[in-house]
Amino acid sequence: MKLGIHAYAWCSQWSNDTLDLIDRVADLGLDFIEIPLMCLETFDAPAIKARLDSVGLGAVTSTVLLDDTDITSEDPAERAKGITYLEDCVRATAAIGGTSFSGVIYSQHIAQLPARPEQLHFERSAAGLKPAAKLAGDLGVLVGIEPVNRYETYLVNTCEQARVLKDLIDEPAMKIHLDTYHMNIEEKSFYDATMLAGEDLIHYHLCENNRGIPGTGQVDWDGIFRALKELDYQGNAALESFIDNTDNMNTWVWRQLAPDGDTLLREGVKFIRAKQAEYGLI
Repeated sequence: MKLGIHAYAWCSQWSNDTLDLIDRVADLGLDFIEIPLMCLETFDAPAIKARLDSVGLGAVTSTVLLDDTDITSEDPAERAKGITYLEDCVRATAAIGGTSFSGVIYSQHIAQLPARPEQLHFERSAAGLKPAAKLAGDLGVLVGIEPVNRYETYLVNTCEQARVLKDLIDEPAMKIHLDTYHMNIEEKSFYDATMLAGEDLIHYHLCENNRGIPGTGQVDWDGIFRALKELDYQGNAALESFIDNTDNMNTWVWRQLAPDGDTLLREGVKFIRAKQAEYGLI
């Protein structure tokens, strides 16, 4: 298993001013950095790739869809804009040598419906994701559906729902990305959900139930790592913990979850590395 960290641990928006984070992640002895694609206009692919190559670090990317890029929208123009955005994200990922692109890429992040979603919403989402998945396959990139909690999406809250959407898309490059923070709210079993993702699991966000330091809360880490061991998981896993709010994607961190960011990262990496060693996933 490859261990990395999300750039949001330090920054609220990616730009050339944050390129030094690549060196910082490498200095932590991690395998990759997860770079947000919320602002493609500040994403300088040649500069990022050059910096990654200089320190021998891998990369993945992630994002969320907003109200003007919602591929489940009633508005065809919004759906079309969302498709274009997803394809641009795939190209950006390939341009830096990234192995995967994932996130809340199936409907608007933080949106409500007057009733439960219908099959139409899943079909619109699948139709919107299929071109990006096809392009990803051509460019050697994998795409991950990330289930998130009911307060952040109405469409995909569980691994089972991610599988439903993945089957509708029916593209080899379409995979699944799990997140322990959201699983703590929506899944009945961390172990069962991880096993359900199975060979389609390509990315894992490792977060405590309160977004604090992994190992200090209620997440069933042994259940997770037992499943990863049984799957012989060789994919990516990133710490995604925060101590502050971000400007372009609210993290809802209203209190101090760790003494400081460095402590959160140091203790979090130490805990996850110990679990990797315990379960033979180094």
